[in-house]
Amino acid sequence: MRLPVRLRGLRVRGLRAPDPSARGLRHRLRHDDRGVSILEFVGFLPILLVVGMAAIQLGLIGYGINQAGTGARAAARVASQDGDGNGAGQAAVSGWLNPVVSAAEGPDLTTASVSVTVPSVIPLFDDVSVTREATMPTDD
Repeated sequence: MRLPVRLRGLRVRGLRAPDPSARGLRHRLRHDDRGVSILEFVGFLPILLVVGMAAIQLGLIGYGINQAGTGARAAARVASQDGDGNGAGQAAVSGWLNPVVSAAEGPDLTTASVSVTVPSVIPLFDDVSVTREATMPTDD
């Protein structure tokens, strides 16, 4: 005997049809992954921040080394020609690096030294001091 269309699946040999909403709820509770990715991101975020700040710190140190070398060359070049080497070294370096320039003219060679202080981006570390020297022949 055929059941009408609206009754098919509701009772077959005394069994009830499964409730689709209850099955969906059970399935969602057992396999719910919502929120897991945000927890993973929040857990990994401090590591990403430290790595990013370390990369910025290394870039600043490289910039400080470059500025100190440029200032030392400028100071030695100007001092070797009887000029103000200290002023030239100060002018060649970015002011926020707090350059300390010393240029000494000798009879044959002029040596200049520039020290800069690179500020720390990572709070637990100290500032980094970088020193570069340059030597030029003294003009007669």
